[in-house]
Amino acid sequence: MKKNLTVLTIAAVSAFSASAQSGKKTTTKETKETKAVSKSETTRKDDGFLKTPNGLEYKIIVDAPGTQNPKVGDYISAHLQLIVDDSVHFSTRQVMNNAPAEVQMASTPSKGDIMEGFTYMTPGDSAIFRYSVDSLLTIPGITPAPWMKKGEGQMIYYRVVLAGVKSSEQKQKEASEAAAKQKDIDDKLLQDYFKANNIKATKTASGLYYTVSKMGTGIVAQPGDKVSVNYTGKTLEGKAFDSNVDPQFQHVQPFEFTVGQGMVIKGWDEGFTIFKKGSKGTLYIPSPLAYGQNSPDPSRIPVNGILIFDVELLDVIQSDLHKQATPTKGK
Repeated sequence: MKKNLTVLTIAAVSAFSASAQSGKKTTTKETKETKAVSKSETTRKDDGFLKTPNGLEYKIIVDAPGTQNPKVGDYISAHLQLIVDDSVHFSTRQVMNNAPAEVQMASTPSKGDIMEGFTYMTPGDSAIFRYSVDSLLTIPGITPAPWMKKGEGQMIYYRVVLAGVKSSEQKQKEASEAAAKQKDIDDKLLQDYFKANNIKATKTASGLYYTVSKMGTGIVAQPGDKVSVNYTGKTLEGKAFDSNVDPQFQHVQPFEFTVGQGMVIKGWDEGFTIFKKGSKGTLYIPSPLAYGQNSPDPSRIPVNGILIFDVELLDVIQSDLHKQATPTKGK
């Protein structure tokens, strides 16, 4: 299972441009409100805008008391609207059900990167950032959106509210505490599931459970080895959300990854060091070892969802280091 943590990113102008290309618009009410704002506050004639070293223009609308300016590595939570030609093309309030989006501050802002604008704010502040479309289109790798008008002086506006700032240490501490709490909740749910379904599963120190329906006779994978697997993933309720053996998911070929490299969820990195080559079994993965709160698709995988994978370890390709350490027969 690929580690595909799809999160709302507001780290770069290009990300918002990509979102806008989807054609998603906000409600009529929100657009009207923003039009009123744009006429009074987002006009190029307003000399109240200042400019960052990388060319992003910004204007603080509400300057709340505080001294906690975001710095590199901090996590910020913010509300944001992307406004072009008096129309809202993207809104975190709509996408996030009125909750702020949370992202980590980038280390090296590029031209027009709104992350640079946030460094001039403190929690509670609201601001407007703007950047010209012509300047944006000069940045390597930018794909023009259908609404972009080159050579017409078109501006992109971002109306933002900085809701909060957390240090990376604070974020890590909160995440660890939440994971520990969720681990206990998930373990109780799994114990109830095993009892109800008469399953005898083995538990590892991390909280991962597994059963073996067929133990192979080949080697066991170690971190750094490449494995080839078949799998079907289900929720605790039994709803399949992905599979490489079920044609309905349209990728019926073995899935390959390198063990212990963070290419997959933690439950997989650990689980595939348990089975020998040729084994079939089931992994019961508590949410802290799966996606936790960062579901790649909440419609298929619940937030803090326990995942069940029926798996088959087809092959283990040892790394050069492990090949050297494996004794040769007869020696």
